[in-house]
Amino acid sequence: MVFYFTSNVVDPPVTLFMGRDKYENEDLIKWGWPEDVWFHVDKLSSAHVYLRLAEGQTIDTVPKVVIEEAAQLVKANSIEGCKLNDVDVVYTLWENLHKTESMEVGQIGFHKQKAVKKTRVAKKDNTIINRLKKTKVEKKVDFRAERERRDKLERESKKHIQIIEQTLSTDQIKDF
Repeated sequence: MVFYFTSNVVDPPVTLFMGRDKYENEDLIKWGWPEDVWFHVDKLSSAHVYLRLAEGQTIDTVPKVVIEEAAQLVKANSIEGCKLNDVDVVYTLWENLHKTESMEVGQIGFHKQKAVKKTRVAKKDNTIINRLKKTKVEKKVDFRAERERRDKLERESKKHIQIIEQTLSTDQIKDF
């Protein structure tokens, strides 16, 4: 099962999601999307929380309030981190996650350490956590099927663009 939370601090609202346990985290790691941003408490065990970027959005254009909500959710779902103040939360694009067979279940590394961003959570903010908990929905997800459906749509979209480009002249493309 995957837990979905709706963050209404931006318009349109965004969805944060996380696996129920470390085994579901493995599926999320394996079948993530290139537009997913992964959040985790730095150097402590915690949930893996994801934010799926909107089309055209980058990790650098995610509003700070959304980063803060994801970080609060990660901190609240860390056995050790939830009890501490001044906890660092790291986040990076899914494609930067590096998993090897020798790693334990739920453990992850990074391809490029420079691509990892960090935010500090001074203390637990119950207002944020309670607001997110009220939106919590649990769903059974076929991660592989979801990823394959996403990839198929992306291929079809690229194919349509190529067809349009081939049928239009250069001047028509500029006006398009």
